[in-house]
Amino acid sequence: MANKTYSFYPGCSSQNKASSSNYLVSTNSMCQKLGITLNEVPDWNCCGASIGYGGGGELPRIVLSARNLALSEQHNAGQDMVATCAACWLASREAKERLDHSPQMKADANEALKEAGLEYKGQAQARHMVEVLIEDIGYDALKAGVKKPLQGVKFAGYVGCQTNRPFGIAGESFENPLYLDNLVEAMGGEAVKSYDQKVTCCGGALAFSEPEKSQKQIKDIIESAYDHGADMIVTPCPLCQANVEIYQGEVNKRYGTKFNIPVTYYSQLITVAYGGTAAEAGLNGHVVAPAKLAEIAGK
Repeated sequence: MANKTYSFYPGCSSQNKASSSNYLVSTNSMCQKLGITLNEVPDWNCCGASIGYGGGGELPRIVLSARNLALSEQHNAGQDMVATCAACWLASREAKERLDHSPQMKADANEALKEAGLEYKGQAQARHMVEVLIEDIGYDALKAGVKKPLQGVKFAGYVGCQTNRPFGIAGESFENPLYLDNLVEAMGGEAVKSYDQKVTCCGGALAFSEPEKSQKQIKDIIESAYDHGADMIVTPCPLCQANVEIYQGEVNKRYGTKFNIPVTYYSQLITVAYGGTAAEAGLNGHVVAPAKLAEIAGK
């Protein structure tokens, strides 16, 4: 369909056998159905995620992502580097912005990269997979490939923080981004457009250090989805997916609620709508099973 090729940076959580490996499974299935070729960046490294901001120092944090970009330029020349993880995309995008606008930062980073025989040239773009879907393919073309519309299923589009600020998706509002709603509708599902928690933070790493604060955020995110009639939540971020799904049991204990709502990836929706099986969509990788998606996949 698309016949496009990209350099692929899977990131730690979405790699094979990691916590969000079903994201990788569904991404690979989605890309196969869309005619997208992903060339994995050889020997890629962690982006640093939150700890890079917490105590790693500015230059080391930037160099982590500069190394991935340099490897992409070296091995997958002429291809945009695409990430599925929101944190990986944010770190890569920030590093590129900083390096491309500061000759001194670029020189310092390349001095460090020289030890590994690498050089950041600034040729590769850092993009999120949803940017590829929206900007390079488009909603109309995505809709044209649907074989099993997600009819009768209501989705709350939970964007979260990192694909929304400070960069965001081109043309989208910071307060009310609509791209997940539009992707849901392109797949034949119903988007809960009145969902008011789509850009609320899930708490991120506070789930470990200050669980009461994170669980309050998660409660608000889920409660609003229920209040607006959603059958499930869809997100572009593996950390958002993990926090909002995995901690529902803890939230229920703390607040006396009975939450049990699936939290899915846009790539799973597209895979199922394009005729993929439950296995191809990675639906077996959930704590809360997305039964309605599995039912459509089995038709």
